[in-house]
Parts: sequence; C-alpha cells; structure tokens
Amino acid sequence: MSFGLNRVELIGRLGADVTVNHLPSGGRVANLSIATDESYINKQAGGERVDKTEWHRVVTFQDGLIKMLERHAKKGRLVHAEGKLQTRRWRKDGEDSDRFSTEIMVVPGHKVQFLDKPNGANGNGAQAAAGTAPANGEAMPAGGAPAQSLDTEEIPF
Repeated sequence: MSFGLNRVELIGRLGADVTVNHLPSGGRVANLSIATDESYINKQAGGERVDKTEWHRVVTFQDGLIKMLERHAKKGRLVHAEGKLQTRRWRKDGEDSDRFSTEIMVVPGHKVQFLDKPNGANGNGAQAAAGTAPANGEAMPAGGAPAQSLDTEEIPF
C-alpha cells in the first residue's frame, strides 16, 4: 500500500480577473493566476536586495466556487488558495513534442479565501464575508490572520 500527501497553500495577489470557460460537457472551469513574492539579501552581490515573483495557475471545476469567484476574484485581490498539484500533458496540432502544465487544483475539501476587503467595502466587514467559500460553494465566515513578513536579513544567501 502506498501513501502520499499532495497539498498546496498559497497566499498572493491575483494577477488578473478570474477567467471562466465553458466545457463541451456543459460544465465550467475557472482559472486564476496568483503571484507570490519573496525578497532576500544576496550577500554575494554586495548585500543587494533581490525581489522575486513566482506565478501560479489555480484551477477549479466546483460550480459554487466558480460563482463566488466570478463575483469577487478581481485583479490585485489578496487571496489564500488551498489545493493539490496536478500536471497536465497535451500536444498542440502540428507539433512533435508534448507540453506540460502544473496547476493547483481546488477540489472539495479545499478553499479559496479573500484576505482583503473588495474595493468600495464600507468597512464593517459585511462585504468581506461574501468573499470566502470552500470548494463546495458553502458559505464560510471571513477571517484569517494578516500576512506576516519574513525578516530577509536572516536568509543565508
């Protein structure tokens, strides 16, 4: 018997509004692009600060979650996403080699949660609560601790 764990958690900013596509089967798929940032001091380059952005593709087929994302997933929003890694392989017509894409798949039991208020929120948190939903689309209270920054002076490279 084999055992494994495939779980991913990201906190980052949306690089674009959610994209929702219709499938030939009649279902829908939502795609998010999330940017995570890190910075460190490169001591080999004279103590120069290096900023690095990594882009992540997040995908879900969960109808309730897609409806919530259509309303709230706008470029620049701070988001926490949970899911599992999945790699797809395909070949374009006329090409001899395969292409690969690794994505974070949000499935039941995982969630997407917004960690900031949408633009125009009145400050009482009422709109922020609408911006959270687990993958099955059920309502969930808003919340979450503010993101903590890492002391980049302690990174050894």
